[in-house]
Amino acid sequence: MYAFGALLMRMNYISRWGLMRNARIESLSEHVVVTATIANILGHIAVEIFGVEVDPNRITCRALYHDAGEILNGDLPTPVKYRNDVIREAYMKLEKESEERIVASLPDELKVIMRSNIMGEGLSEREEKIVKAADRFSALIKCIEEEQSGNTEFITAKNSTLEKIKTDSLPETEYFLDYFIPAYTLTLDELLCLE
Repeated sequence: MYAFGALLMRMNYISRWGLMRNARIESLSEHVVVTATIANILGHIAVEIFGVEVDPNRITCRALYHDAGEILNGDLPTPVKYRNDVIREAYMKLEKESEERIVASLPDELKVIMRSNIMGEGLSEREEKIVKAADRFSALIKCIEEEQSGNTEFITAKNSTLEKIKTDSLPETEYFLDYFIPAYTLTLDELLCLE
């Protein structure tokens, strides 16, 4: 018997944004799906619009497992995780150990191929940046949704996340920011009029 699939489903029980008042709680599994979807879109934008040699499928797979370590550790809020180098390095070590445990929960025949997705190995620097950008876009979208719900608690997080996206920009992230993000402020009726 292998625990891998059941461990991944534990993402449903892990809440994000634990230090902030939320209009709607976001689970880790929800965040992962949004991140993987955006990563896929960014990968295809990079290839099809900007001619960059990246693999959208590899990017998407990495995004799907990018927070796998949190299954065993929970979601440590960003202000705590990055408070200082000692905490950041200790948490990164803990996260890697958790990822190793998750890899170990697979059949031997799958460990090698799945390890690269779970541990983030084998990606080019550009592919890694795209996954990180997708993770940040997921956070930005959560902030936009909270603000749209009247929750001002996320305004500072929105601004700092947007600044990080712009600071580490790539042509595909700028494109996504200009042509996709504005739609996240629209109502369903307004979105349907865009077709």
